[in-house]
Amino acid sequence: MILNQRGAVYHLDLLPEELASTVITVGDPGRVEEVSRYFDKTEHRSMHREFVTHTGYIGKKRLSVVSTGIGTDNIDIVLTELDALMNVDLKTRTVKPELNSLRIVRMGTCGGLQADVPTDAMVISSYGLGLDNLLNFYKHTPDIEEEAMLKAFMDHTALSASMASPYLSRADLSLLNAFKKQGHHTGITVTCPGFYAPQGRQIRAMPAFPQLLDILPGFRFADHRILNFEMETAGIYGLGKILGHACLSISTVVANRAAGTFSTDAGKAVQHMIEKSLEVLMSLP
Repeated sequence: MILNQRGAVYHLDLLPEELASTVITVGDPGRVEEVSRYFDKTEHRSMHREFVTHTGYIGKKRLSVVSTGIGTDNIDIVLTELDALMNVDLKTRTVKPELNSLRIVRMGTCGGLQADVPTDAMVISSYGLGLDNLLNFYKHTPDIEEEAMLKAFMDHTALSASMASPYLSRADLSLLNAFKKQGHHTGITVTCPGFYAPQGRQIRAMPAFPQLLDILPGFRFADHRILNFEMETAGIYGLGKILGHACLSISTVVANRAAGTFSTDAGKAVQHMIEKSLEVLMSLP
């Protein structure tokens, strides 16, 4: 466990008392301010590299907003250090005898994969399906449904083992049910290890799996289907499950890859997502 000179966790530059038990993660450091401007009171601000944190209150509810940057490599850092702030004695560097759970809600952007999920819509991720391999470096055990869904996905896509060994983790059910009440689109989110070829884009380098955009939208398992892809959700769900935290990912569709449409005002759509998500968070005990 690497600490800095003031005894804070190294990458996030946070002490335990500077973190709330409800955490909103955003990829873009600039989006931290877009969320924290709704605070009635801000008690802490910190910034180290791409990791910006604001902690404060909306009414009596204490919240932290933390930027992660892009990708599950950053999620590995953020989730591990958030957990350490809650469950490790940083002075003795030992795990506390009683473990506590954070409530972690990601507010991000994504590419839509279904024509009936339009740009600017909000997607609630029921599952995170990782093509990035992060969770394969940790001991983890999928439950029966996750294992069956993952097998069905591998059969559907025929992914080469040299490309990815996918993993799958479910959202926290209490958070999922609270946000589903708003009527937003709910489905599987695929987490990719990059933005260009891993999401079916070609600039000069040729993708090894050019049929990705044709295969992903056609996957079905019971009443579940893949709605979108991005670069963080599966890592959050997977590490959150291992560490015992309640996690949910909410995404604004800024581009619909199936329909070939793009948001004309992504900033406004993201702001709407923030406002609606804060409404739900404020209603939770």
